[in-house]
Amino acid sequence: MTPTATLDAHLRALGLRNLRAVHHDLSAARLTEEAILRGEAMLSASGAVVALTGQHTGRSPNDKFVVRDATTEGEVAWGGVNRPFESERFARLHAKMAAYLQGREVFVQDLFAGADPAHRLRVRVITRHAWHNLFARNMFIRPRADEKAGFEPDFTILQVPEFLADPAEDGTRTETFILVDFTRRLVLIGGTSYAGEIKKSIFGILNFLLPPRGVLPMHCSANMGPDGDVAVFFGLSGTGKTTLSADGSRTLIGDDEHGWSDGGIFNFEGGCYAKVINLSASAEPEIWAASHRFGTVLENVVMDPATRRLDLDDRRHTENTRSCYPIDYIANASVSGMAPLPKTIVMLTADAFGVLPPISRLTPEQAMYHFLSGYTAKVAGTEKGVTEPQATFSSCFGGVFMPRHPTVYARMLGEKMKAHGVTCWLVNTGWTGGAFGTGRRMPIVHTRALLRAALDGHLATVSHARDPAFGLLVPEACPEVPADVLLPKNTWADKQAYDTTAREVAKRFEANFGQFAAHVDERVMAAAIRAAA
Repeated sequence: MTPTATLDAHLRALGLRNLRAVHHDLSAARLTEEAILRGEAMLSASGAVVALTGQHTGRSPNDKFVVRDATTEGEVAWGGVNRPFESERFARLHAKMAAYLQGREVFVQDLFAGADPAHRLRVRVITRHAWHNLFARNMFIRPRADEKAGFEPDFTILQVPEFLADPAEDGTRTETFILVDFTRRLVLIGGTSYAGEIKKSIFGILNFLLPPRGVLPMHCSANMGPDGDVAVFFGLSGTGKTTLSADGSRTLIGDDEHGWSDGGIFNFEGGCYAKVINLSASAEPEIWAASHRFGTVLENVVMDPATRRLDLDDRRHTENTRSCYPIDYIANASVSGMAPLPKTIVMLTADAFGVLPPISRLTPEQAMYHFLSGYTAKVAGTEKGVTEPQATFSSCFGGVFMPRHPTVYARMLGEKMKAHGVTCWLVNTGWTGGAFGTGRRMPIVHTRALLRAALDGHLATVSHARDPAFGLLVPEACPEVPADVLLPKNTWADKQAYDTTAREVAKRFEANFGQFAAHVDERVMAAAIRAAA
């Protein structure tokens, strides 16, 4: 069959009939043109597409469901993260979406998720709007011309933002829904224009499919030094994954999602999705430059209505402003998206309480503990109702994307670390000298200096002191970093306040980890943080 005939047959199989037009695999220029002509987005002075996502300026995790059937019944960790959905209701909602699309236009991109051909997923993304299709084109890996012949997707995403569910009839929580059916190999997204739902749906699918193949899926960025030494950076949103991995002296493998196989690591994506609030050309030149290029998609970024110049400091729409661009917009990005086995793991946390050391070395057992904990902290003003620092725990530094039980991924991490002698560091990119409101954000120049010293092996050669509050091994010296910064208590004017705050944070670690106590061995429990009396 010809590519057009193959696509037509697939669309019919999805129930998508009597479409007004199908725009298949349009270029970035064509998609940009379509988005502007249709009024979906605006063009910035630098050529980037700027789109607003309305009321949904971030993901809607409480509106995500997984179809519960024979494929998923004994494999998915059902609960607050993975909410079950009935197969029959999925089918009915799918039929309603297909009926809605009759007489309307759609945009289609055929893409790969996974740079390693042995583990990649063929993905077809069908959207109502051109800018969402451009987002998908930027975000995933574009097949070569010879790879498009007879393209048959392993999974399909059908995204129709203006189509709303009826919770009473459809069984959803609200009018918004993100539904994943592993048997039908189909994702339905409606009621939200936030493009991140497309990317994270595919990440969740890979998180389900890859572990049985011996591949650890990771919510992490990764880069490689001149000598081939690979580092991976785990961290939740806002902790610095994208910023710290985009280091001009190292090759960027990817900024958010990777797999770790027996042969090495590989990027799931072909693009980057950077948080750009307060982005600085001096501190983050690679990301800043990429965000000012034609073909980039900017979500909820403010620009001057007359000059169309971007204002990356303006958060009137959201704190979560985003830039989506092809990875080759970063000058030193990897062409293949593949790299050798990791030498170093960096776990990033933005501790708004200001009590964790700026860097500390973890044993494999401590690494599993902190991986399962997935700690960071929200600060005042980042979300509605947040008026003071709040501890946040997300297992595997991305628990909302993990269909299987978190301990499945943690065990794989521990086994791979031990098998390959990987060093692990916990890095606090949050506050120092006090909690949010009293202390200050950890200077990025200090964080970069600490990372350089960790990655080049220097920190392994210096003496370490054990942090009394958390049992972490903290280096006592590092080039370009004042010694008093390394132990957090030294940076606090009120030492008693530090002790009180550190105990409170340790108690939160303890309370959160209780859910895993029955699932991990005694060595990991021995590495757990114990709150001082």
